[in-house]
Amino acid sequence: MDRKKLLSLTRQAIEEYKMIEEGDRIAVGLSGGKDSLALLIALSGLQKFYPKKFELMGITCDVGFEGMDFTPVRELCEKNGISYTVVHTQIAEIVFGRHKNERPCSLCAKLRKGAMYQKLQELGFNKIAYAHNKDDFLETALMSLIYEGRFYAFPPVTPLERSGITVIRPLMFVPEKSVEGFVQKEGLTIVKNACPADGATRRAYAKGLVEQINRENPGAKDRIMHAIQNANLEDWI
Repeated sequence: MDRKKLLSLTRQAIEEYKMIEEGDRIAVGLSGGKDSLALLIALSGLQKFYPKKFELMGITCDVGFEGMDFTPVRELCEKNGISYTVVHTQIAEIVFGRHKNERPCSLCAKLRKGAMYQKLQELGFNKIAYAHNKDDFLETALMSLIYEGRFYAFPPVTPLERSGITVIRPLMFVPEKSVEGFVQKEGLTIVKNACPADGATRRAYAKGLVEQINRENPGAKDRIMHAIQNANLEDWI
């Protein structure tokens, strides 16, 4: 996938679900993974010509794993003229040290979001963009069916009343394989995830199931996404 296609799919999601308004101050959640880097480039590109003017900043929550170096993320932000903030925490020690939580991903995500939302409030930003791609939406829906007995997927836009921050997900129409191709084509440097739970989660299991379903039923991913969009799901606005 080239840059033009990435911007087109990103703009489609933004306009269909009214993710951006005039004067928004938007932070891009940057883990250093392929999706977040692609999202940064997409929003930076759109910012140059999008009719509604908005401000961008990159933000990373450093959870405290040894060996995590976010220098490539900082350099990408600098290259695109975007300010960058790292929120340093001890979340890794809390999740894997003191408590040894049985569901580390859930607790880690909760603590990371709390730390970033607090920082965004301090800086006066009103939105944060997460890099959930099309496959993430499908996997979330499947996990909800299997483990919770309900049909749910990430909302494209989520206002968080307690923090005053609104979450947006502009990559919702971009397939994961397209992101991979884009990152390779652009020669972007990925920051490897040092989390010991990476690759051994319920999401990884759901990802395998989605791929199997689509192999055996070509086009299934598109049809599932269509079903999600037309299901009148809770919290979708």
